[in-house]
Amino acid sequence: MPETIRTGTRRRRLLLAGVASAGIVALAIPGAAASAAEHHHGPEHHPAKVHVENLQLLAINDFHGNLEPPSGSSGTIKEKDATGAVVSTPAGGAEYLATALREARKGHRDSLTVAAGDVVGASPLLSGLFHDEPTIEAMNKIGLDVTSVGNHEFDEGSAELLRLQNGGCHPTDGCYADGRRFKGADFPYLAANVTSEKTGKPILAPYWIKNVHGIKVGFIGVTLKGTPNIVTAAGVKGLKFGDEVETINKYTAQLKKQGVKTIVALVHEGGYPAGATYDADCDSPGAGAGISGPIVDIAKNIDPAVDAIVTGHTHNSYNCTILDPAGQPRRVTSAASFGRLYTEIDLPINRATGDVIRSSVTAANHVVRRTIPKAGDITDLIAYYQKIAAPIAGRTVGYLSADINGRGSTDPETPLGELIADAQLEGLAPADKGGAQIAFMNPGGIRADLVYQASGSEGDGVVTYAEAFTVQPFTNMMNVIDLTGAQIITALQQQVSGANEAAPKILQVSRGLTYTLDFTRSGADRVVVDTVKLNGEPIDPARTYRVAMNEFLAGGGDGFGAFAGGTNKLVGASDLDMFTAYLTAHSTATAPLAPPAEDRITVVGNGAGLD
Repeated sequence: MPETIRTGTRRRRLLLAGVASAGIVALAIPGAAASAAEHHHGPEHHPAKVHVENLQLLAINDFHGNLEPPSGSSGTIKEKDATGAVVSTPAGGAEYLATALREARKGHRDSLTVAAGDVVGASPLLSGLFHDEPTIEAMNKIGLDVTSVGNHEFDEGSAELLRLQNGGCHPTDGCYADGRRFKGADFPYLAANVTSEKTGKPILAPYWIKNVHGIKVGFIGVTLKGTPNIVTAAGVKGLKFGDEVETINKYTAQLKKQGVKTIVALVHEGGYPAGATYDADCDSPGAGAGISGPIVDIAKNIDPAVDAIVTGHTHNSYNCTILDPAGQPRRVTSAASFGRLYTEIDLPINRATGDVIRSSVTAANHVVRRTIPKAGDITDLIAYYQKIAAPIAGRTVGYLSADINGRGSTDPETPLGELIADAQLEGLAPADKGGAQIAFMNPGGIRADLVYQASGSEGDGVVTYAEAFTVQPFTNMMNVIDLTGAQIITALQQQVSGANEAAPKILQVSRGLTYTLDFTRSGADRVVVDTVKLNGEPIDPARTYRVAMNEFLAGGGDGFGAFAGGTNKLVGASDLDMFTAYLTAHSTATAPLAPPAEDRITVVGNGAGLD
């Protein structure tokens, strides 16, 4: 039988983990040959005495190893206060998330906790230093039942993802304490659309079935098909990423053949809500309603037999209904990121048919407030790793005079982006280091703000190695390459055209490079070519320039194919090393670093809020 839900204790054993193919998955689930039954996807009309099984789903996404409460804008949620004004409320932290989820489960006979990818990756130092083992251990304690993979689960490659699933010490760093071996995840990672190039089979289980008091509930997990465009080539080597809709519909058909009529899709792809607060009504007409982005078309085309879609990737919060292909409303949700929210979805299931009563499904996002008690077991886990990390984490690398915003900035050009690009240019400008004249930084690689006083502050204005690591956690190696002026202009145009036209990705640029972005225009024309200058001189399309960037960008990541055409590559130190070296060289306790002026990109029209 499929795994049976337990009450009381939240510890479970894996049913499916690390399997090599869909065929093996089917064999691993007794009852796979059960006869199929029609799934009623529309609103149901039942006699008065319908016996209903109420299944509670608690959902998170994009946790990114944030065990400690995030600082700056990464640690707040926008909501309305009693006067109706929009305020930023401190939220998140694994100790509070654990308590919030445990409290939410009380009074529910049937409750499952699910995630939509990026549980790990791009993590702060406390998790990233230990290859995210602490976060997996925390999720085991919190009671995560199942998750899809996200793009960041592939930051260190598929072999490392399989280790996080199955356990074992890191192949090069080993175990982090004598006699303490990493046991792996108690929950299955689902990767339905991630297949091996050699075998054509999913690298992990494509779906998972839970027996909820005699009712089979199926979960299908996918990541965005564009994962190879936003992960280093080494991270996705040997893998193929299939279409989200085609994959979900394929495995929905398989689940239906096994008699599964309650199906949930965990999709690491998302959307952009119109509302400004975490609980904005997606479905009401008028200003501030609605949702856009890739998840809309995905949701509109997923098989009507799927009853709810839990999403992620864009780090936004929403609770929407989007019509399925049969014209019936279906819940599509996302809980922001970093454990600041969780989504509660209530699925009433007709016990006689096994179908979800879609007309009665409800969902709501809840803030993980830091006013609730901390979960003691998570506090102990954090303290354990803090002690091991302390000699590295607490080292002072610089001083600030004020917040330097990156992730929290709403402008295309960010102070922290400028600072990082300047650090890369300075480190790679010497002739023997590459002779860089320009540096570019991808906005998605800036994972946090540098704040004047972090939560649990070690001292006003002090920047620790842990805080710098949180900003630049990938430790990508820096590259210096030859690019023509024409290639540089093309790269600037690729910020706002092609794959990036709908959701522009504005590169952060080093000092000396200036240009105008005109958002009253469309596509590539938004870059005003005759304004692109280096140190006041127009960029010459025929001239060759030495340009610094991290290895991800140099490989054409984030849709910047122009960079992949670079030649004469020189590999330098890591981006993190250059960042910390710059902070140390340019600040002291008596002369702290001030936020750079945002004066390199002139923006015409509404360019605020772009990634």
